[in-house]
Amino acid sequence: MPGAPLKPMLATTGPLPAGPDWTYEFKWDGVRALADISRGQQRLYARSGVEITAAYPELATLHDQVGDDVLLDGEVVLYGASGQPSFTALAERMHVRDRNRAARLAAVAPVTYMIFDVLRLRGQDLTGRPYAQRRAALEALNLGAARWAVPPSFPDGPATYEAAGEHGLEGVLAKRTGSPYRPGVRSPDWVKVKLEVTGDFLVGGWRPGVRKLGGLLVGVPRPDGRLAFRGRVGGGIGAALERALLAELEPLRATGSPFAPGQVPRDDARGAVWVTPRVVVEVKYSQRTPDGRLRFPRVLRLRPDKPPEEVEDAG
Repeated sequence: MPGAPLKPMLATTGPLPAGPDWTYEFKWDGVRALADISRGQQRLYARSGVEITAAYPELATLHDQVGDDVLLDGEVVLYGASGQPSFTALAERMHVRDRNRAARLAAVAPVTYMIFDVLRLRGQDLTGRPYAQRRAALEALNLGAARWAVPPSFPDGPATYEAAGEHGLEGVLAKRTGSPYRPGVRSPDWVKVKLEVTGDFLVGGWRPGVRKLGGLLVGVPRPDGRLAFRGRVGGGIGAALERALLAELEPLRATGSPFAPGQVPRDDARGAVWVTPRVVVEVKYSQRTPDGRLRFPRVLRLRPDKPPEEVEDAG
């Protein structure tokens, strides 16, 4: 692994754990970054081990506050126009290596480094210590500035999950207080619980795949009678649901797209089978992109009980 001092510890996905041995943090929709400060130099590394120091010049003075021989773990996030972390907005910053361009982007769309762990402190390896001790050591550093912060942790999991939803965050990360830091391991001592929502959408077509129905093209009604495209949904479609969907959709085949012109990306439209939008499906997803597309969607069920006229855009 070139350059990086270690691989970051990873979380498993599961239900929210409960009990006095757990603490809870918000899950940030950004990119993982290790900050290695040693011998008077500061370097940032992505989860892959690639150095990303040049991409985020606004974090360059972190070492002035931290001191030397420290290794931090955290998430680089970029707050969008809504005031919530936006992975879409961060995407323009992630792969920049030209220092001049990075400086221009930092001036108009600065990131924030959310620091949630300290793995080395004044040359002492802390990875074998319990999380509670590492967290106490991190908080004792009193880190905080315009472009970095130590986000809070909480003892109440359900309340943290509810707060994450209220603030439009990605979810919750539960950490076992007695657990060591295990570099490169996807450990059950860290559990990520994504915040997901559901919505009802009209099917405007489907894309064939390995099976006859590879993914649904879904949308919501616009005032002009066309559909606003909300994405392609392939997850959650098992054999039984595929048969039920095709039974409903085949009689509704149409010669043209029901979506507004320019709404459906070319790759999604290629080979699509268009239908009159009368079939309603319930879809579970995590968040939406700024243009309304669903992130990580999967079909939950058909909604034969819901007339298409009652589908509204909840986004």
